[in-house]
Amino acid sequence: MLKRRGIVLPAFDIYGGVSGLIDYGPVGAAIRRRLTQKWVDHWLSHGDIVEIDSPTITPEAVLVASGHVGEFNDLMTECRACSSVFRADHLVEHLHPNADSLAADAVDDLLASGIECPSCSDAAWTAAKPMNLMFSTQIGAMSSGRTAFMRPETAQGMFMLYPALYRHFRQKLPFGAIQTGKGYRNEISPRQGMIRLREFNMAELEYFIDPDNPPSVDLARRTEIVSLVPDPDGPHAGETRMGFGAALDAGIVRHSTVAWFLARTWDFLVEVGIDPAQIRFRQHASTEMAHYAADCWDCEIHGEHGWIECVGIANRTCHDLESHEAHSKAKGLRAWRQFAEPRTQTIERLAPNGAVVGPTFRADAGAVVAALEALSELPDELPFELELADGRSVTIDSSMVERRTETANVSGEWFTPHVIEPAFGIDRIIWHVLDHAYEEAQKEGEDYTFLRLAEGISSVDCVVLPLFDKDGMPDLAREITSAINSLPRARAEMDSSKSIGRRYARADEIGIPWALTIDHTSLEDGSVTIRRRDDQMQVRAFVDEILDRMAAGTIQELF
Repeated sequence: MLKRRGIVLPAFDIYGGVSGLIDYGPVGAAIRRRLTQKWVDHWLSHGDIVEIDSPTITPEAVLVASGHVGEFNDLMTECRACSSVFRADHLVEHLHPNADSLAADAVDDLLASGIECPSCSDAAWTAAKPMNLMFSTQIGAMSSGRTAFMRPETAQGMFMLYPALYRHFRQKLPFGAIQTGKGYRNEISPRQGMIRLREFNMAELEYFIDPDNPPSVDLARRTEIVSLVPDPDGPHAGETRMGFGAALDAGIVRHSTVAWFLARTWDFLVEVGIDPAQIRFRQHASTEMAHYAADCWDCEIHGEHGWIECVGIANRTCHDLESHEAHSKAKGLRAWRQFAEPRTQTIERLAPNGAVVGPTFRADAGAVVAALEALSELPDELPFELELADGRSVTIDSSMVERRTETANVSGEWFTPHVIEPAFGIDRIIWHVLDHAYEEAQKEGEDYTFLRLAEGISSVDCVVLPLFDKDGMPDLAREITSAINSLPRARAEMDSSKSIGRRYARADEIGIPWALTIDHTSLEDGSVTIRRRDDQMQVRAFVDEILDRMAAGTIQELF
């Protein structure tokens, strides 16, 4: 049905397709756009979150600093008989609850237990070895080119923009930035259709907080009870059901801002049509944790492929900003914390001796003095090697500096913000929205298919149907379609092909919630029949009232 109705199709199909790449057809692209817009609106409504857009091509230096060049790997193995290549943990995941957290030797032991090749059924494997998942490319031509990668996540673009965000929010935390767009991962063995793709749609939020003064959250009003799977190595192991506030109070969720984002993630997923009974939050074990995370939860959704991670909520601490500051030598990746009262601090520093530093370093004397003033940790002994801002090192001996202890009153201090990150896999969420909305039924002896999509997620909100393709009905249908499309965020299309029953069925199959039928009475008094998808109930109403209710989002009140 997804292929036939232009929702999701294999990419490059006439050339045999490419594993891990899909097309969204006319219906699917509209669903993806509308769901993504709901995600953007969901977070922008908080007031301290803004949207940004950064390049998908990322210089190598950025991803070296973030750890992706060294850490962003999966284990691969090759069948010795047919040379097919697979992601090793996928072959043994039925033997271990978190196979992707295993080291290579542990995976090799499981492979040796008789795991058969999915391609040829042989059971001989090469040793599992890491493969970096990023697509490499080059910025510039020939010898002047720079190594770069297609971004594996949108997060790094938001870290690069931290100084601009800090200015935008007038140097006050907390604040956040969101970004939607493409991500790229050279998956070893893509599978399960939309679940594991090489080019995918993602939506991420980076929320910057003061770790000593995190934003207050009010979870007392949250009444939903949700499924939680805490760290299996922690004190709360075992799946449990409780509220978000109770989980925070019990220490299962370790950070109040993480708990708040778990709750807001739940809100979004339910709003776009995910069955609440099919949502759970699973905490990463320490062996599974990403290299940048202090705590991480996966929001998993159950569907045709079992429990699938669709959102990751991670406490990235100060890892990214500190790492980028160290690698880039930038000084603008911090925030200022004002003390309630001025504090007296004893400061040790190396005061430069200008009479020696100037003649010794000449043109570089200013850079040496700046580097001495910027030292946060003083050397235990002299001489020592001092690193300058441009990466060069110079030797500083006892004749060049004097160690001084000074007392000063300070009103505040610089610190590196911590970051809480919810990262959403848009394609995986769309798959589960479709999966949960899909129904098959018998109607008048024939198979009948519904997509019971949530309001605002279907490709259009309303289909306009002239009962007959004559007598002025198509003209009135076009006028009504145009009037609906002029409303903010309301969309309609017209369908005049084949019987009215067949047209209703076509609209139901792709999830259009409302159908307006134009008949002879419509030409006389401006009333139309409006039909509700979910129960096929029909009422008569005037077009002006329907337009007003569509604009206000109250069309349900007609029934």
